[in-house]
Amino acid sequence: MNQDTLTQLLHEVQAGRCHVEDAVRQLKLLPAEVLQDVCLDHHRSLRTGIPEVIYGEAKTAEQIITIGTALLRQSPHLLMATRVDADKASAVLQVLPQIDYHPQARMLTSHAEGPLRDRGRGSILVLCAGTSDIPVAEEARVTAETLGHSVQTLYDVGVAGLHRLLARQHLLQTATVIIVVAGMEGALPSVVSGLVACPVIAVPTSIGYGTSFGGIAALLGMLNSCAPGLGVVNIDNGFGAACLAVTINRKP
Repeated sequence: MNQDTLTQLLHEVQAGRCHVEDAVRQLKLLPAEVLQDVCLDHHRSLRTGIPEVIYGEAKTAEQIITIGTALLRQSPHLLMATRVDADKASAVLQVLPQIDYHPQARMLTSHAEGPLRDRGRGSILVLCAGTSDIPVAEEARVTAETLGHSVQTLYDVGVAGLHRLLARQHLLQTATVIIVVAGMEGALPSVVSGLVACPVIAVPTSIGYGTSFGGIAALLGMLNSCAPGLGVVNIDNGFGAACLAVTINRKP
């Protein structure tokens, strides 16, 4: 349950459209619901603005279904599951057809029309250096959009052809916050941060040849950047970058 759904429920009670007993029944699982092998934090969105999210990589399809069903019961318009492969997603969608699968992002999200819209002060811009970085960039995009923020994308604009980025500077200048996803040597975030006044969030990816060390080279390059206003998240963590971006972009 988030602030919007809680406010709506209280208005329903106030207007007499919802019995107090029904409201109590919906609220009694706050702040947590204990299921087998999991304790769901339904109160997280009220505290932080970001809801409980399912990390699907180490979970079975059955576990994702169980958790997803419980989360949708509390917040029908907001569900996210990350790192879900196509086989698991297919099994989940057979039971929960009201959600969407985003294959590049490897994410499941709810698609029901709800009150969670237009949360941002402006637009979040997601850049990536190469097409191999798109899955991580898409994880960031889908996360931010699901949380109610406007997102623009600019893909395959790495430093090997810097003119591609410079030709789209109007997008850089109008963004409230920018997420930059890059592998190899990880140079793109430093370039972007030197061009804009808004916060820049760098995401190193595990893309690259042997000495990239699975993204460590890009991570260290970003951490050692001399460009001001640049923050760095973990390797391949598009989800974490989006959560930081929506926190920055959130309306007061």
